[in-house]
Amino acid sequence: MQALIPVVLSGGSGTRLWPLSRERYPKQLLSLVNKDSLLQATVRRLDGLTDVRIQAPMIVCNEEYRFIIAEQLRLIEKECSILLEPAGRNTAPALTLAALAAIRDGSDPILLVMPSDHVIVDIPVFQASVCKGMVLAEEGAMVTFGITPDAPETGYGYIQSGDALEEYGAFRIARFVEKPDLITAQAYLDDSSYLWNSGIFMMRASVWLSAIEQCHPDILAACRAAWDQGSVDGDFLHVNKMAFLLCPSDSIDYAVMERLTENRNMLPPGIVIPLAAGWSDVGAWDSLWQVLPKDEAGNVARGDVLLHECQNTLVISENRLVACVGIDDLAVIETADAILVAHKDRTQDVKKIVDTLKLSERAEVLLHRKIYRPWGWYDAVDTGERFQVKRILVKPGAALSLQMHHHRAEHWVVVRGTAKVTREDSSYLVSENESTYIPLGVRHRLENPGRLPLEMIEVQSGSYLGEDDIVRFDDKYGRKEI
Repeated sequence: MQALIPVVLSGGSGTRLWPLSRERYPKQLLSLVNKDSLLQATVRRLDGLTDVRIQAPMIVCNEEYRFIIAEQLRLIEKECSILLEPAGRNTAPALTLAALAAIRDGSDPILLVMPSDHVIVDIPVFQASVCKGMVLAEEGAMVTFGITPDAPETGYGYIQSGDALEEYGAFRIARFVEKPDLITAQAYLDDSSYLWNSGIFMMRASVWLSAIEQCHPDILAACRAAWDQGSVDGDFLHVNKMAFLLCPSDSIDYAVMERLTENRNMLPPGIVIPLAAGWSDVGAWDSLWQVLPKDEAGNVARGDVLLHECQNTLVISENRLVACVGIDDLAVIETADAILVAHKDRTQDVKKIVDTLKLSERAEVLLHRKIYRPWGWYDAVDTGERFQVKRILVKPGAALSLQMHHHRAEHWVVVRGTAKVTREDSSYLVSENESTYIPLGVRHRLENPGRLPLEMIEVQSGSYLGEDDIVRFDDKYGRKEI
């Protein structure tokens, strides 16, 4: 039985889902549909498929997200390899690295390439389509999955299906077309040969490497050099940064898939399998509203929300009570540091707000108030002139780096658990309702030696309170920078 490796591409920032999605905490890490994040749901998407020999999934992501992704995988008890990109170079180089990693043991598995930030509601239908695709991929085809359209969507690319392969329920790809205007999109909807381009692909690793070599040898050369000069650290697969930075940026579609119809003699056949499984790319708040269950008035309410005489409205509250009266067709999104109110027909324009925040160098475009670290998280609950108050949680057995600050001192108060504190050459325990003081310029470390989470309140005081005022002397997670 041919082996299958799910390859989950975890790039992108999901700017249209601001303020929940931030540049350093993008939408694939969010739990938007159920308790699983979109990433976790993608990794679980083949659970229960017994007719296929599925190997450990491979996540391709930016180095910046490696610890939070590893933690999300740990929470769902999934063993995965995590391939780290030093910089974003779009999906074609990401898949090329994954293919090189997949053949490193001499095997040639089939790769199922999935974006990490999509929603698929009907899992049995999706899995049945994957099984069809495996047969074609094993024979050397490059397979994609086209979404059966139900609206004249102008935000997606389309695939026109050609000759039918009836025994597989598939079609040869006639052509790819770019995002259309509304009139053209309606014509595509009326013509049943057009499908939305899902960005989900399937092929043998060797088939992809051969195709990218023919279409973009410079991408293959750069990725091969980056892979050959890389290293393995547990579940993390590192590639050489300098070599990878020389790699051109291109998508799977532009680099290879669209050329399959132009050079049929030189490249493997391109096949599309229609998929009607409740797919959404959750590209904006209106598309999230469409996939979530609604009340009798068409409303979706998540969190501490009260609605009175509202219709077709999406309201998400993360921290506070949000009350809405007499509103229709709005999206209201509340977070600890920002609130968005938008008409559902205009949620694509949220990106313009994000662009304005970037120009103003506002922190709200980059980070949430709660920041996740490999050891736990902190929440900056209050900030003033020369002081900052944080709530800190340290996971059992975890430790912050041995560090020092040039510009601030810190007071720590333990509210739950027991802390082990290192201050210069001495170490001591601090229990609940006890506190300690870390003067400016003193080397220190905070650890949780217990079996329960450690919760603390930290009060910083000093002339500069930025996160870059950290000098690390030792770190169990191998971090050199914030």
